[in-house]
Amino acid sequence: MSEATSPAIQFTGLSKSFAGARPVVALDQLTLQVGRGKVTGLIGPDGAGKTTLMRIAAGLLLPDTGDIHVLGEDMREASLQVQSRIGYMPQRFGLYEDLSVQENLDLYADLQGVPPAERDARHRELMRMTGLAPFTARLAGRLSGGMKQKLGLACTLISRPEVLLLDEPTVGVDPVSRRELWAIVYRQVKEQHMSVLLSTAYLDEAERCDDVILLHEGKLLGQQKPADFSAPMQGRVWAVHAALGKRRLQQQLDLNPAVLDALTEGRQVRVVTHDSHTPPDTLIAGLPGAHIEAVAPRFEDAFIARLQQHKLTPSTLTSTPPQSPSSDDNAVIQASELSRYFGDFIAVNKVSFDVKRGEIFGLLGANGAGKSTTFRMLCGLLPVSSGSVRVAGVDLRSAASQARARIGYMAQRFSLYGNLSVQENLNFFASAYGLSGKVKRERIRASMDDFELTPFAGSAALTLPLGFKQRLALAAALMHRPEILFLDEPTSGVDPLARREFWWHINALAESGVTVLVTTHFMDEANYCDRLVIMADGEVLAEDSPEQLRARFHKTGEEEASMEDAFIALIEQHQQREAAA
Repeated sequence: MSEATSPAIQFTGLSKSFAGARPVVALDQLTLQVGRGKVTGLIGPDGAGKTTLMRIAAGLLLPDTGDIHVLGEDMREASLQVQSRIGYMPQRFGLYEDLSVQENLDLYADLQGVPPAERDARHRELMRMTGLAPFTARLAGRLSGGMKQKLGLACTLISRPEVLLLDEPTVGVDPVSRRELWAIVYRQVKEQHMSVLLSTAYLDEAERCDDVILLHEGKLLGQQKPADFSAPMQGRVWAVHAALGKRRLQQQLDLNPAVLDALTEGRQVRVVTHDSHTPPDTLIAGLPGAHIEAVAPRFEDAFIARLQQHKLTPSTLTSTPPQSPSSDDNAVIQASELSRYFGDFIAVNKVSFDVKRGEIFGLLGANGAGKSTTFRMLCGLLPVSSGSVRVAGVDLRSAASQARARIGYMAQRFSLYGNLSVQENLNFFASAYGLSGKVKRERIRASMDDFELTPFAGSAALTLPLGFKQRLALAAALMHRPEILFLDEPTSGVDPLARREFWWHINALAESGVTVLVTTHFMDEANYCDRLVIMADGEVLAEDSPEQLRARFHKTGEEEASMEDAFIALIEQHQQREAAA
């Protein structure tokens, strides 16, 4: 086999385990290959072994058993020589935040041994490609999340690697930046014939790959083109409309034993059945004004069908019985002319909106748009420069501590104490919220049951899979049964199964009257919201329901616009106005 036709990476009988209090088999007898000159997606739920496989491919770990060949070389014998031909970008790429963009590029050029004579031209090319040319003097720590990811990718590409390994490069990145990152990757494949292995938590990104590897618990479930995964799902995927609220419709459909998965999409719910023999009329029996139609399957449907072990039901998700949202139209969150300055920089500029009781309200925006700053002001974590904000009837500028007692907050990085056990974390947060005695013990027990944490009661939080860390963080935020729940990118980096479970919790809470304010970069999650604000450059571009925002950008004769389509269109319109001003 010639080098041109041989695999870029070949894994044969690969196994890797990690010792500890609970030994983990990360990879189990894997045999697979990554083709040359194309993008291969690495997909799987948390704990599937994706990062371990990446680190072995990069020569940073050795397998316990099995062989790995990269570019035809045995990594056990020639890892140092091969590493010079590999670019590897881990999840937390090591930018030096106190160095400028240019200084980071220079440092990585030194580390990768790029000859000085070649650097200027390569740097100019990468800066033009990533759109970072105007920012070379800016400190890396002052870049937005999307810009940091693009700089990380540029640093990885300085030496023109033959193989590019990207471990979830788009986690926490807005849709516009995600699209730009993909354009850069495919440009390298086309112009440099680069071979790319890319892991991702976004299943729509899997459909952009030439080939997909699906892992679960260290085992290979399949490797083929995305369309080949989706094809067997024909006849199992439906779109349902009915005269019910979207949350209630989704819950009703999920209670149907023939339904494997139900996902809110605008005004409809996308349904995946257990098999292709289910009569469609049985799916909508008893639903008022219901209409059902077959829709084309996609990779996400196949992923869920392969991995969904059991279906979630509302009864397993919350001890609070679902009720109709309160008819009280009074706003429980009121932001009026809200502004925040950092020196001369205006991060948030006169933002106003209301959130009603029992709503799920989304705060969306590109990286650097000001949504996180707005979110932190609403939580009372950041002082307001000007304007007013009232939460649960309390002015945060004068009585923040009073409002915080009625707020639950779940941070993006999960504010857990890693060295404490699950039980100890819940005990700590219960005490911090002023619970004691019998009430405290009962709340902790109920949380352990509701979030299925009992088997992990004695496990240190840092050892939990990401999905269980998310459960624990939400349980801690709900310990005092708050009226308002703030969620800051709560599903960032979490696999699609865990995200579905998480949103079952949130929907049940909203049905019981809890008000939820959430930031997210997953545009499909915006469909769960009752209303949205989309921000850019510290200002509100649009405020409406997801359905109305999508309808705004629907073109006659074309498929319904997705939330991602609407988001990108709004950002592009704003950029065009700014350029013309």
